[in-house]
Amino acid sequence: MKSRPILALLGWVLLCFAAAAVGGVFMPGEWYASLKKPSWNPPGWVFGPVWTALYTMMAVAAWLVWRRGGFAAQRRPLALFLVQLALNAAWTPLFFGLKQPGWAFTEIVLLWLAIAATFIAFRRVSRAAGGLLAPYLAWVSFAAALNFTLWRLNS
Repeated sequence: MKSRPILALLGWVLLCFAAAAVGGVFMPGEWYASLKKPSWNPPGWVFGPVWTALYTMMAVAAWLVWRRGGFAAQRRPLALFLVQLALNAAWTPLFFGLKQPGWAFTEIVLLWLAIAATFIAFRRVSRAAGGLLAPYLAWVSFAAALNFTLWRLNS
């Protein structure tokens, strides 16, 4: 039974990075390079390390909540987590795959709301889990502002 928590953590990590892998299919490419960007647009190399850290923190946060009774006891917080993770995975195909910044902005607003709800639900279960989601909420806030700006500059 000592290996169960470690296997569960590994499962959460794999789940989070599976969502990240969806984004890996839709690379920025020439279309993104041709867009007008604001001066505060981060360089491309920033995204990999930031998202790696965020997905890792998301996995640990979900695992901390899961450890407080599993899905049976934490159905709502973990369901919210899965909803926001699905929304997270959907943004990249909308933006880079379909080249639809307007639809991607609508989706990222829904993602932000889902992350905020997950943050609140996780924090009620574990302050540490909530704290681990705070940088994710901050980054998606920044990403939403950037998405909106890119949409307006290029429409």
